[in-house]
Amino acid sequence: MSRALLPNLLTPQDLEPHWKWEGRLPAWGHTSVDFERRIDHDRLRRYRLARTRQALQASQAGTLLLFDVNNIRYVSATKIGEWERDKMCRFCLLTGDDAPYVWDFGSAAMHHKKYSDWLVPEHCRAGVVGMRGTIPPEFGLMRKYAREIAGLIRDAGMADMPVGVDYAETAMFHALQEEGLKVVDGQQVMLAAREIKNWDEIQLLTQAASMVDGVYHMIYEELKPGIRENDIVALSNKMLYEMGSDDVEAINAISGERCNPHPHNFTDRYFRPGDQAFFDILQSYQGYRTCYYRTFNIGRATPAQNDAYVKAREWIDASIAMIRPGVSTDKVAAVWPKAEDFGFPNEDAAFGLQFGHGLGLALHERPIISRAVSMDHPMEIQTGMVFALETYCPATDGYSAARIEEEVVVTDTGCEVISLFPAEDLPIANRY
Repeated sequence: MSRALLPNLLTPQDLEPHWKWEGRLPAWGHTSVDFERRIDHDRLRRYRLARTRQALQASQAGTLLLFDVNNIRYVSATKIGEWERDKMCRFCLLTGDDAPYVWDFGSAAMHHKKYSDWLVPEHCRAGVVGMRGTIPPEFGLMRKYAREIAGLIRDAGMADMPVGVDYAETAMFHALQEEGLKVVDGQQVMLAAREIKNWDEIQLLTQAASMVDGVYHMIYEELKPGIRENDIVALSNKMLYEMGSDDVEAINAISGERCNPHPHNFTDRYFRPGDQAFFDILQSYQGYRTCYYRTFNIGRATPAQNDAYVKAREWIDASIAMIRPGVSTDKVAAVWPKAEDFGFPNEDAAFGLQFGHGLGLALHERPIISRAVSMDHPMEIQTGMVFALETYCPATDGYSAARIEEEVVVTDTGCEVISLFPAEDLPIANRY
């Protein structure tokens, strides 16, 4: 058996992130080869578990019970199909000095025993609780597994300490409390663990971004009248899955008069000459996500559209220039315009338009950077964080708008942008 996820064999060296800041961040090929050192998955698994244990020890909890599939993957390195993302049908327990326990969907537990040799085979268990209420609580499954979980916690000597739960069905919370367990917020423990990425995570995030570089080149070539927003979404999905994406979470495609205000979706609208159009590509490679906007004009651009783009670019460049270890997020948010300065009544109404958010196994991790939250609750930017910065500027014509987003890795001295499709100037697709 691999030593990867046996907690008693974890060492202080497993917390070492193995960063290599000299030169450009690599975006390796996606296969394993014998002539280049690429992703070290055993090192990745040990780092993530070691980070989780460190965060757990720093908290008031003695145990973590996880239903969030991102947290389950981070701790146990297990994953099944994307269909399960919102089903709340899998769970993972980390308690005392025990290796992780994973209750998975039927035969998936048998698969883990056979192929996931970093797990203790006896800790791979079949189990399901409520599946978002479709299995009613009166069937007794939640009581059954709450009793089993409580027994494991007692066996680990952690019964007197709170249990951190990331999220669960309401009836599951009640079942845990009926077993005498004190439940506290475990999501904050997990987000603290996931803040700092090691070298393997950074490489996976860079590989994911390189895939989107290619998709944007395709979009640049395809944008023309007679093509619809949903056509671009379909072509992008096809290309991403062919490139190896394991989940295209969403693609925003917004054009013409739909640009302002930002609707965060796509439709079957046809692109027209002179349209401003922006896109966001949210997808993952080996679980690690992208959030990467680009704006284009189709055939031509007006002075108002160009001016909006220049402002959006200036705002994002100003925020990128602020990113380095030790800077607090309120200082970054302060370089962006106030909501009232670009046509919104308050920061809640403009939330997510001048914005920063961590990237990792989830689309939104720490830090969150926004005038709505950062001015009163700043966080310190640290080496090894990876996050997206995005800006939005409505045009003076009343309907166009520019949207730009860059993904950055915080290095030891500053940051490096890993979203590389050119965006210094407004791209004109199929210029007339």
